[in-house]
Amino acid sequence: MALPLNIDKLINGSVMEWERLEFKKGWNPEDVIHAICAFANDIHNWGGGYVILGVEERNGRPVLPPSGLEPNQLDKIQNELIGLFHKLDPYYLPVVQPEIYQDKHILILWVYGGDERPYKAPMSLGDRSSKAIYIRRGSQTCKANQTEERQLREIAVRIPFDDRINHHADVKDLNLANIQAFLKEVESDLYEESTQIPFTELCEQMKIVQGPTEYLRPVNIGLLMFSDHPEEYFVGAGIDVVIYQDEIGDHFTEKTFTGPIHQQLRDALHYVKTTVIREEVQKVPGQAEVLRFYNYPYEAVEEALANAVYHRGYEHQNRIEVNVRLDCIEILSYPGPLPPVDAKALKKRRIVARNYRNRRIGDFLKELDLTEGRATGFPKIYKAMGVNRSPPPEFTTDSDRNYFLTVLKKHPLSQVVSQELSQVEEGLSEQAIKILGFCRIARKRQEILVYIGLSNHPDNYKRHIKPLIESGKLELTIPDKPKHRNQKYRTRKRNI
Repeated sequence: MALPLNIDKLINGSVMEWERLEFKKGWNPEDVIHAICAFANDIHNWGGGYVILGVEERNGRPVLPPSGLEPNQLDKIQNELIGLFHKLDPYYLPVVQPEIYQDKHILILWVYGGDERPYKAPMSLGDRSSKAIYIRRGSQTCKANQTEERQLREIAVRIPFDDRINHHADVKDLNLANIQAFLKEVESDLYEESTQIPFTELCEQMKIVQGPTEYLRPVNIGLLMFSDHPEEYFVGAGIDVVIYQDEIGDHFTEKTFTGPIHQQLRDALHYVKTTVIREEVQKVPGQAEVLRFYNYPYEAVEEALANAVYHRGYEHQNRIEVNVRLDCIEILSYPGPLPPVDAKALKKRRIVARNYRNRRIGDFLKELDLTEGRATGFPKIYKAMGVNRSPPPEFTTDSDRNYFLTVLKKHPLSQVVSQELSQVEEGLSEQAIKILGFCRIARKRQEILVYIGLSNHPDNYKRHIKPLIESGKLELTIPDKPKHRNQKYRTRKRNI
């Protein structure tokens, strides 16, 4: 049975943190059972990990091409693995998949986070060996210390919401077409098999259903990703995008995105990209190069909204809100970050804590290249805003961590897109709107006319600049000397 991901991307670490991968050149049953125990305990709620046999490891990275396993070893190893699984306490069964990778035989163990943590494994494979709890500490498999054991027992009683059985839904609520579209997009070998095996077997292989045969039910991640209408099971499973046309909030347009969460994320991003984000060009007098920037860098919006979809709590009834205001974009989700992250920690450019609320959602979004999940969200947003020369982002929550708010401020030289709508209603021409946006910073007459593509001629001044002065929308920086050689024009603050 194939795995529901792309093997090449897995081995090269492009869809999985290196801490979740352990490579073994050969077959060492003692090391393997310790690694299985550690990934099953999943102390960080990452979603478990993968043990890959037949690939040598050097400094935590695979050595390629792989050394491989002898074909006649595969059956022997798989038989021994069955015995190893019974040595775990409690019993645990990962997914075992032989693969041919770069013309070599390898064996992949998919060790998903177990439901009966903590797990123990024998410290050695002797008959009287005592057992210990193993965890992942960075990229190493280690015995848990007392603090880690206590932490593991505390989180063991809390199965992540996305991995819980949903008793109000049925396996038939999962859509085969949605599952196959996902498998095809991530280039999983399971896509070909999905047309030949029973539907329930496919769902079991993907770990999106659980329970005995007589009471097989979908888990929440299956409904969120592969049902046609997740909002029927989770009221808050949607994204509201509201574009405001004034400062008060009386005039706005609103659009709600529902459906499988990865699709609603893509649809909402496409809507924002096509209706809100725009590139702007400003000509600089005496300079051949023009100034190019975006009112909002798309990369920052993409990462911020993907983080909201990844980290929000789907048991809450509030949808994700994307509020496009005159001077910023606000992305609001519920609840706030998990401890120890608080309002103070959110002021830092990188969050060190790696405790995730939705371990399975993260895996699926990473497969689709919609997020990375390597604690890179904040740095990527800061970088995108910096490259665009926009103000730095702001991340806030309250003292009880009830919400998480990301604020992306508009580029300081950008025309106000929402303001344009109200100005059009006032009967202003497109040229007038461009001038008012450009003159948020005081400009000389020549600069203004060059910016709108005209020569510095008195007639152009009378036609395009003077009416804005007379209507009170533009003001002079030297009002008592209108013809002063250093005269500049600035948009009045009430029009900005």
